[in-house]
Amino acid sequence: MSEQNINTAINDKQRVAIHAANLVEDGMIVGLGTGSTANYFIEELARRKQEKGLQFTAVASSVVSTVKAQQLGIDLLAIEHVDTLDLYVDGADEVTADLTLLKGRGADLVREKLLAKASQQMIVMVDNSKLVSLIGENYPIPIEVMPFAWQLVQKSLYKIGGQGGLRPSANGDGLAVTSHGSLVLDITFDAHIDDSTLNRLLNAIPGVVEHGIFYRLASLVLIANNNQVEERQANKTG
Repeated sequence: MSEQNINTAINDKQRVAIHAANLVEDGMIVGLGTGSTANYFIEELARRKQEKGLQFTAVASSVVSTVKAQQLGIDLLAIEHVDTLDLYVDGADEVTADLTLLKGRGADLVREKLLAKASQQMIVMVDNSKLVSLIGENYPIPIEVMPFAWQLVQKSLYKIGGQGGLRPSANGDGLAVTSHGSLVLDITFDAHIDDSTLNRLLNAIPGVVEHGIFYRLASLVLIANNNQVEERQANKTG
């Protein structure tokens, strides 16, 4: 089946993932995100490797993406053996006009932000429904915390206008725990706090391991809408 025919039979997540995979070049080290769109990206990378001979090495952001890549024959490096990446490609839960992101509903915040920060370019794959005017518009902001410190962190968050509590586990019989043993507070904030200020305030709270605001980390956002993909480039000069 030709690429043109394939494009008429795919959904927006597949379309934007294929677009992102076509930006990967021979010899690159590529960070793999986590989630349904990232899975399509991993699948397309594997297809390009098998059918086109694309040569690259990948670093996974989670156990889920590690297993997916291994099943598809993608060569992986451990995150501790990497100090820089050419690309990190992942989805996002929200994207603002200045390309600030909300991530972390899957609770892999630390590895995701490490890879984003280490990459020469972070490419983000979303559809039109993820565009917002302010971070936290559709979802609470996930804040990963040390288990013994969550109450102190929660108190600090309340002081800056936050409300919320610990994330329950998926089956509802306990608390959600990250892959390295942290708890997650899902917090909503007053709308008058802008993304830059909130990012700075969260970074300054002791006991916060990481949070879901990815400020000035995205280089390029790919937006799938009406069977097309729009590219939005970050302006990092301001």
